[in-house]
Amino acid sequence: MSTTERSGIRSWLLPLPPDSPAPIVDEKERRAVKFELVLVFGITLGLSGAHSLLSLVDSLLRPVPLAQQQVQLNVPQAAASLLDLLQQLLNALQLVGWGGLGLYLLWRAGLKIRDIGLDRRSPGSDALITLGLAAVIGIPGLGLYFLSYHLGFSLAVQPSTLGDTWWRPIALTLSAFGNAFAEEVLVIGYLLTRLRQLGVRENNSLVGAAVLRGSYHLYQGFGGFVGNFVMGLVFGRLWQRTNRLWPLVAAHTLFDVVSFVGYSLLKGHLSWLP
Repeated sequence: MSTTERSGIRSWLLPLPPDSPAPIVDEKERRAVKFELVLVFGITLGLSGAHSLLSLVDSLLRPVPLAQQQVQLNVPQAAASLLDLLQQLLNALQLVGWGGLGLYLLWRAGLKIRDIGLDRRSPGSDALITLGLAAVIGIPGLGLYFLSYHLGFSLAVQPSTLGDTWWRPIALTLSAFGNAFAEEVLVIGYLLTRLRQLGVRENNSLVGAAVLRGSYHLYQGFGGFVGNFVMGLVFGRLWQRTNRLWPLVAAHTLFDVVSFVGYSLLKGHLSWLP
């Protein structure tokens, strides 16, 4: 590898100096932002991380190995089909609302969605980044899960146990978007922006956000944490370098659609699926 190539790799691994937002210097406002962060994540993904940790501890305390235990993601919520559909839609709406809360708080702080990369100024490059992430993260991520599962470090994850209804693909797609929107807006756009305003080093922010992302996947086992931690590092650094959030939302949605809808279609036809 040439010196130029090594230099290019090192420059990519380092974050670009942020142009915005302006750092917060007023001590009273800094305390308010810190409290805001605790409150937001205390009722959204941070709380999910705590629940997920307890779920993993409970699984480890059981006499059955992790690989012989199951965890189900999209499950029926009601006996009646129409009520079940409405419940699934409400679940997706709640996730979108979590992301909306982060956007609202940034807007109240004087920022615009353009500042975190949720505008439409570069659809072509956004699409290319989305496809690149799908190849670089999605395929290896599935491989890591199956490796972890067969080694006994992860539970058998069933992405969907919804019945074979006409609305199942729609509900699963909306669930995938809800998950992606909530996670990328809160953990990347909102959290990393707020930490920049507080003067936290970019690398420290990146690792902290990745740990948070991994934490609320602990219910899947250790593989779920590691895979999502790595995904958080890649997604976070990409945002720090490009300030584009839509590709992260789109790629994450694509991952989950493939997992949710693909599993529901292939379950029972492939013996190696859990």
